[in-house]
Amino acid sequence: MIPELKYDEKGLIPAIIQDVNSNEVLMMAYMSKTSLERTIESGKTCFWSRSRQKYWVKGETSGNIQIVKEILYDCDEDTLLIKVEQAGSGACHTGNRTCFYRKIQKDG
Repeated sequence: MIPELKYDEKGLIPAIIQDVNSNEVLMMAYMSKTSLERTIESGKTCFWSRSRQKYWVKGETSGNIQIVKEILYDCDEDTLLIKVEQAGSGACHTGNRTCFYRKIQKDG
């Protein structure tokens, strides 16, 4: 059963994707109620692409699928944390393991 979550005005909720074993944050994407339902049903992450205006299953073209192990939501009920087993080379479309591979540093 999906709890009453707080979606934004476009019907979306941010989903942070985390490696279940290492706790490394792999990516962040948006889900609608439908994509969350599809994720629960299939056991693979499904998101809403704001740029393409369509649903997409992570890895459907790259083969880098995410097998869902646990879905949590925060105390404000407006953000998801999805723990996954990452299959394939990485979560980022650039080929990196994580989307968070760049740093902002004080001195450049």
